[in-house]
Parts: sequence; C-alpha cells; structure tokens
Amino acid sequence: MKPCVILFVSSSISAINQINAMNLAMPHKMRLLSNSLPLLLPFLLLISADLLALEVKGKWEQGQLLIGRVEPGSQVVFQERRVRVDEDGLFVFGLDRDAPAKVALTVTDPSGDIEQHQFQVNQREYTIQRINGVPARTVNPPAEQIERIRRESALTRSARSKDLPRRDFDQPFQWPLVGPITGVYGSQRYFNGEPRQPHYGVDVAAPTGTVVVAPVDGVVTLAYDDMFFSGGTLIVDHGHGVSSTFIHLHKILVEEGQEVKQGEPIAQVGATGRVTGPHLDWRMNWFDQRIDPQTLVGPMPRAES
Repeated sequence: MKPCVILFVSSSISAINQINAMNLAMPHKMRLLSNSLPLLLPFLLLISADLLALEVKGKWEQGQLLIGRVEPGSQVVFQERRVRVDEDGLFVFGLDRDAPAKVALTVTDPSGDIEQHQFQVNQREYTIQRINGVPARTVNPPAEQIERIRRESALTRSARSKDLPRRDFDQPFQWPLVGPITGVYGSQRYFNGEPRQPHYGVDVAAPTGTVVVAPVDGVVTLAYDDMFFSGGTLIVDHGHGVSSTFIHLHKILVEEGQEVKQGEPIAQVGATGRVTGPHLDWRMNWFDQRIDPQTLVGPMPRAES
C-alpha cells in the first residue's frame, strides 16, 4: 500500500489525536482548516477505500454481462483468463449460460498486491422449446456439408475472439428490432423431435426485409451472406471481447471494418439457414461466453401503430 493510503485508513481516534496535536502549533487560519479535518476524515477513508476496492456492476447470474472497475494499472484475471483493463480501470466479463455456481476473480494492483475474490453465481432454470418443420438437411447435415460448417464456425470464432480497446459496451443497449419475442436465451431445443444445442439468443419475429439496427456502437468484424446453420450472419464488436451476432438475415447493409452507431440500420430480417420462418436471432458474447441479450435491454417496446 502507498503511505498516503496508510494514513487515511488508520483508526479515526488516532488520526484525530494526531490532527489535534498538530493544531496547537498552527497559525490561527490554518487551525480553522485543521479543525475541519476530523469531519472530513470519514470521506477521506471512503475515497481511499474506493481507490483500492474492486467494484462490479451487474447481477451474479448465468447469462449476465458484468462491468468492473479497479485502480488504473491493475491486472484482472477472471476464471484463469486475463481480462483487458483500460486506462480508467474499467473492465468487463461475462457469465456463460452454464457458468458454475462459484467463480474466481483475481486483482493485482500496481504495487503488486494481490486480492483474490470468489463469487456465488445464481443458477438459472431454462425452458424446453420444441420446433418442428425444420428442413431435415439442417438438422442432420449431409457429410459433404461438414467441411463447410467447420470453416464457417472458425470464421465466427475468430470474429468473437477479438479483444479491441473499444468501450462501446459501456453504454445503454437498445433493442435492434421491435416485435414479438418467439424464442428466449438458454432454452433447450428439439428440432423435429431431436435434441440439439441450447438456444443462445433471443428471437424476434418480423416480416422479411424489416430493418435491424445496431443496439449500441461498434465495428463490424464479420459479414457473411449465407452460412449453413445461421444463414446471413453479422457480428458487431463492442470492445473488450463483447460482441453482438445477428443471424438468419435476408440482407446485410454494412461491411467488415465499418463503424456503426447505435440505431443505425445494419441488416434486414430474413429466413435463411436453419429456420421455419422470418425472424431475427440476436446473440451476445463475451469471447466464447454466451450472454443473454435480454439482460442488457429493458422490456420490449410496443410497436408503433
């Protein structure tokens, strides 16, 4: 710890006695300032504690994105993964759909002092969703499509692995589309009666061609017109490993490397890939950790009549 911090975190009584002793030797004008220090001491204690404290904003629950702050220059490790910390001490991390009940976060301050923290993670219960009428070839892909699927999965993983020094994620998010919610995050899905991976996004039904807007600022890291499972696929990076993915798109209106602003049109709703009808599937990631988009926005707005 730094010497100034040790002074602030010393006991109140001892500090006040030290101030009073110093007060006797001070000129009258300086005594007035000194007399107010005992009243300010609790605030000094609070300020010094804040400089050293770990602050985390968000809910410790599966599917949540949490934003933290530490003393600038500190290092943060979450679940054995080094986390980007910006010049203001801001960092972000996510809790996957299947995050364990207890997670670890380690902070090393600029002086080398290490603080280890453990947090309890609320375990969610997920619904079961049965979807029939899906094209059989997208439920059990033919052998000749396997290499294509692997190649497209690698492109998606690469786009989500970027650790850009942006902090667009530290803004209020908005819905990229207004409409009825037809699928929710985390649900276990059965396609034509066969169990498959859980659903990692939120589905919003809308006619083909309906405009999709950016939920928050970002930069386009993937724009792919026709993936086997996800059809038209768009990924927008919001910084520090946080990204939005929009799939089953009819048309992509932006290009890779393009900066986008919140509310800017970026795509059109479609029915491409493994789907039974037109809708937007919006997904959120912190690197490979799946985040529930609905935790970042308020209730779905009413559609304008």
